[in-house]
Amino acid sequence: MNSLVVVMGVSGSGKTTVGEELAGRLAVPFAEADDFHPAASITKMSSGTPLDDEDRRPWLDAIARWLGAHTDEGGVVACSALRRRYRDRLRASAPETVFVHLDGPEELIAERLRRRKGHFMPAELLRSQFEALEPLEEDERGVTVSVAGAPGEVTERVRAALG
Repeated sequence: MNSLVVVMGVSGSGKTTVGEELAGRLAVPFAEADDFHPAASITKMSSGTPLDDEDRRPWLDAIARWLGAHTDEGGVVACSALRRRYRDRLRASAPETVFVHLDGPEELIAERLRRRKGHFMPAELLRSQFEALEPLEEDERGVTVSVAGAPGEVTERVRAALG
């Protein structure tokens, strides 16, 4: 059995970049959680309105199904997974999932968001993401890795932390 990894963190922390690179290095499929959002949720976020738990339920269930379908071959998903209950929902389909929390100071991540083009998540919602963030707890399978540095350096730290 291969690894199932969820690269988590606030918007702009580098989940997609690091997740894609990690999946490539592990030779497993990659999924971007944003691709699982229904159009109504993307519209809501694009207008500057944060999603609520009701909005997130079908999205999390779709990601959980993807994880469950990849338990044999492994896979990497870039998903915010900000709250413990969201991670629990994802683990329900794939208990062996490991979470990698990409962590960094709000100022650094805000600067990255300001430079990002073509993404539906406005920088104004970053504060709400930090407020919602519940770091990994001791009983959760996972590691926390700093986002400081180039994406390749972050990915290498992730690989080292995962063993």
